[in-house]
Amino acid sequence: MSELPQISGAELVRALEKLGFTLRRQQGSHMIMRRAEPFAQTVVPNHRQLDRGTLRAILRQANLTVDELTRVL
Repeated sequence: MSELPQISGAELVRALEKLGFTLRRQQGSHMIMRRAEPFAQTVVPNHRQLDRGTLRAILRQANLTVDELTRVL
C-alpha cells in the first residue's frame, strides 16, 4: 500500500467525481458525496489540508484504496 497523499477537500471531491461520486448536498464546509453503484456515501470537509485519519476514514467509507485514489489525482 502506498503512502497517503496530502490533499485538500476540493482535490478529493474532484477525484471522487472521477470515480463516479456526485455531490448530493453541502452543509457549511461539509460536502456529502454519493455513488449509486456500488452504493457508497461519504462526507468530505472542504478544508485546505485533510488530516490523515480523516482521509483514511473517507477512503474506507467510499470502499477505495490509497492506490486507486492516487491513480485519479
